[in-house]
Amino acid sequence: MAVFAIVLTCLLVLPAPSPAAADPSPAELRKLTRQAAQLNERYRGSIQSLEEIRIQAKKAVDNSGSLQRRLARAQADLSALAENAYIYGPLDTSRLFGSGVPPHQALGHAANLNHMVEERAARVAGVKKLIKDAEKAKLQANSRIKKLQKEIKDFQNRRRELDRLLAKYGFQQPGSSSGLTQRTINMRAEVMQNFPMPYGVGCLRPGDPGEHGKGRACDFMISRGMATGAELARGDDLAAWLIRNGDRLGIMYIIWKQRYYDIRSRRGWAPMSDRGGVTANHWDHVHVSVF
Repeated sequence: MAVFAIVLTCLLVLPAPSPAAADPSPAELRKLTRQAAQLNERYRGSIQSLEEIRIQAKKAVDNSGSLQRRLARAQADLSALAENAYIYGPLDTSRLFGSGVPPHQALGHAANLNHMVEERAARVAGVKKLIKDAEKAKLQANSRIKKLQKEIKDFQNRRRELDRLLAKYGFQQPGSSSGLTQRTINMRAEVMQNFPMPYGVGCLRPGDPGEHGKGRACDFMISRGMATGAELARGDDLAAWLIRNGDRLGIMYIIWKQRYYDIRSRRGWAPMSDRGGVTANHWDHVHVSVF
């Protein structure tokens, strides 16, 4: 029983933590988000690599902040336990098996004491895991922020190259009753000629802050839900055709099957984070934006 009293006190003492990683900066992420928005504006549409890394960074920073708050609450709980142990002193175990204590009662007290030890051990173990998870989340968030910084710098350094690309295609404004640019109309017509769409096509979306709202994007519906089998193959064929004809049609980027292909990034297909659903992840339609 004397061992239980010692263990109860020792369990409340956490090992000294290793040097912690710097907290990720939400302010820095906000600054980078503004810079990314400026680049999007300059280069005529959402740059998919920037948007993808920004989303990853935001999720990582939010996750790090959430873990830090959980850790603070858990550490406060342990501090309260340690304070109580200090105020009330060690448990008096000498009376558990004294001559005046019935054996069944003594065993009951011992069982309760054992349960307290196990419960507090689990709470300490939980805090230790939170410390590791929080440190890992910090490192991941800082890594994503650095990646976003690097991507922004890369686009800034490629300014002349990207300006030449924009000059090649010129700048078009919607000029018809459809609210679409002529390039969008031409692209849609050629796609429909080669790939009739039984589930429809959606282009103009008034009020949309992206290319749909500017008349420079279309969604070609491949299926009524998650594309499979022949529908999936049809979407793959359409995406491949768009890439082959992208230079002629003035295609800026394509999104299909939770991946994006952005001519401004020069990287081919790249994966997209989970946006929360079949349509948001582009598993039922091929999105095309033009310059």
